[in-house]
Amino acid sequence: MTTPRLSPAEAVAHLTPERWAQATRLLVRKALAEFTHERLFAPEPLGDDRYTVRSDDGRTTYRFTARRFALDHWQVDADSITRHRDGAELPLDALAFITELRDSLGLSEQILPVYLEEISSTLASTAYKLAAPPVDAADLAAADFQSIESGMTEGHPCFIANNGRLGFDIAEYRAYAPETGTPVRLLWVAAHRDRATFTACTDLSYDQLLLTELSGPTLRRFSDTMAELGLDLDDYYLIPVHPWQWWNKLSVTFAAEVAQRHLVCLGQGDDDHLAQQSIRTFFNTTSPHKHYVKTALSVLNMGFLRGLSANYMQATPAINDWLADLVAGDEILRSTGLGVLRERAAIGYHPAPYEAAAPKGSPYLKMLAALWRESPIPTLADGEKPATMASLLHVDRAGNSFAAALIARSGLAPTDWLRRYLNAYLTPLLHSFYAYDLVFMPHGENVILVLDEHGVPQRALFKDLAEEIAVMSDTAELPPEVERIRADVPEDMKLLSLFTDVFDCFFRFLAPLLDTAGVLDEDTFWATVADCVTAYQKATPHLADRHARYDLFAPEFALSCLNRLQLRNNQQMVDLQDPAGALQLQGNLANPLAAHAGDRP
Repeated sequence: MTTPRLSPAEAVAHLTPERWAQATRLLVRKALAEFTHERLFAPEPLGDDRYTVRSDDGRTTYRFTARRFALDHWQVDADSITRHRDGAELPLDALAFITELRDSLGLSEQILPVYLEEISSTLASTAYKLAAPPVDAADLAAADFQSIESGMTEGHPCFIANNGRLGFDIAEYRAYAPETGTPVRLLWVAAHRDRATFTACTDLSYDQLLLTELSGPTLRRFSDTMAELGLDLDDYYLIPVHPWQWWNKLSVTFAAEVAQRHLVCLGQGDDDHLAQQSIRTFFNTTSPHKHYVKTALSVLNMGFLRGLSANYMQATPAINDWLADLVAGDEILRSTGLGVLRERAAIGYHPAPYEAAAPKGSPYLKMLAALWRESPIPTLADGEKPATMASLLHVDRAGNSFAAALIARSGLAPTDWLRRYLNAYLTPLLHSFYAYDLVFMPHGENVILVLDEHGVPQRALFKDLAEEIAVMSDTAELPPEVERIRADVPEDMKLLSLFTDVFDCFFRFLAPLLDTAGVLDEDTFWATVADCVTAYQKATPHLADRHARYDLFAPEFALSCLNRLQLRNNQQMVDLQDPAGALQLQGNLANPLAAHAGDRP
């Protein structure tokens, strides 16, 4: 619940026929491209780069022009898409598109209505972005960190329904969606220490954390509120809470905890925050050097309810300490400039009635937890600025590429700029895998690039660590408190962590964008990637056996399909305890590095 600042009609002013039609065209374009990539559709060629896709009953056809790139990437021309039935041309309708092809998409009766709601919400989000004043890619390339963050318009490049946020009403959308850029003040609750667990990195205590995150007057205000209730703040931990979570979940689902004073709401903190692309993580704009705050948010978004597990939180700081020590102790990782934004403290609330009743992994066990992650701001040198790596795939309203604008701003040759980026991003991923069996989830939202004043990548900062990293080895020595990250992954699937997450889910989009912009042709892009891999292999001859065993120059690799996961189960796409077991594999993709295999050491 929020206090609407607009009338009901004003709140939906962005939903106009023109914007809806444009949003629909953009989503159908993406759906044709990505569902075809995942082999849910098999477009029939019409000649001259024209194709058609037929509805399940064969009566409706979608015709379009597309250019095809490596990794079976389809770059569909949005303006070329037309819809036809019984000899007549019909307007595009995204919801009808999904329904007409529901069998091809494998949508069950249970999943289809919810998926349509996610599609509708995603369209509404796009319409909101289209209502905002357009920002040229070149201007955004010169903008600050949070302007770039809130300027992203696409969301995850692979998922079609990627802005569902089911649970937000329209006023809440305007208050909490990252693209609105609305400042948010987090709520703070006191949680009795008998029912809460706080853990922190070895260089941080609870009291130190509070003194860095909350001012003295605020702490005294909280203490006074507790005293008025006859309670002692020292008997409680303070937990930051997303306002939506308090109004919609904690005040109702945890009403007994509130009534019995196990939980006490103390009101807002003093700092303004901005929601990041991940929606439940906040950047402190009042004091940018302070930690990010990641909160539980029981909203359905892109295949998961976005809660936070209280049990998972307990080991988070220890995992981050272990990872930070590994990075600091490795010469190659240090040479790339890799930084990890540690999740330095975590807290989780354990509601006894639900823990006794709910199965492992239940959303009821993920309703109240938080973590504090390091901000990138204190790590910056003069002239440097951070930018979400998702920005490299951003295209402005006029079709101009943000990455192309950065390259133009840098003054470097495109291959030189790309190599700087690959050294900062890809090399640490390669070394983590080959030296330690360590993998990240390095998609655009989980990586922050540090750019110099000319837009040249200097280094990468990896984040969202404890829930996303894995060690794919049964022999690696791990401290007991870090054991959770060990993953049992079949030998032939280990390299998919690079092939899928890096090649297919990021480079597959970046290469065509630069090609289409006339900045760098696709072949040169992949040749530069191959050069980066080859340089790493030459620098690590002691790992030659592993380079051969896990061959990045193999002729092909398995196609792992993300939308198929969401289409199958949009409540929980993946069992986090067995991520490899949930993969949806559909044949193989030709590896664009294979043509450069002869250049290896």
